[in-house]
Amino acid sequence: MPLRVATYNIHAGAGMDGVFDLDRQTAELRSLNADVIGLQEVDRHWGSRSEWRDLAGELARRLRMYVFFAPIYSLDPAEPGAPRAEYGVAVLSRHRIVSAENHEITRLSTQDPNPVPAPAPGFGEVFVRVRGLPVHVYVTHLDYRPDPAVRVAQVADTRRIMAEDRGPKILLGDFNAEPAAPELAPLWRELADADPGAPTFPAQDPVKRIDFVAVSKNGTGVHRAWVPESLASDHRAVVADLLLRR
Repeated sequence: MPLRVATYNIHAGAGMDGVFDLDRQTAELRSLNADVIGLQEVDRHWGSRSEWRDLAGELARRLRMYVFFAPIYSLDPAEPGAPRAEYGVAVLSRHRIVSAENHEITRLSTQDPNPVPAPAPGFGEVFVRVRGLPVHVYVTHLDYRPDPAVRVAQVADTRRIMAEDRGPKILLGDFNAEPAAPELAPLWRELADADPGAPTFPAQDPVKRIDFVAVSKNGTGVHRAWVPESLASDHRAVVADLLLRR
């Protein structure tokens, strides 16, 4: 059965021009017409750059989709009684989210002046049923630093967590590494890269493909994948039409 999925790093609501504009990103996401969307760099009452808004919640309401937000960081509010300042990843889904979990993977915190690799949340998983077929969807944002050491650990964590589930699996995310990067090689043992044949970053004249839709080799096929041209974020989205098999 068909399922359209997408991944999109939304740059906390800002476009390639650096201007926060959630209307622009809503229009871009709507144009994808995807059943399930993985989002990265999602603010929730995080700060002035995104007007202290709940981006995941607002996008879900505007697109009439279910939502699960998985914070990487959840900080105490600046004022008593205010909502927590959170930043992370999210899943939007037309299918009801049966269950969801925010898994820990190895991270090097950007909030600590002297960080060390340690388990931290922000690897989101949702379980949905597509016409009765159970499907696990994961969304991730891997470490951005040139040294691949943290990404190596993150890939190992990702494979361990995904191995706990059965049936069709879909991994959506900004991997901050290109397909042939050695640290990603273990992923391709179990997963197939839905290669759109086009780079994704930066959105203006992109030169690197670091955003991915990857699917389990058993039970999931890729009909086609593509990268829409847009400057609504500093990344371009990846969209894939999948075929799920019972």
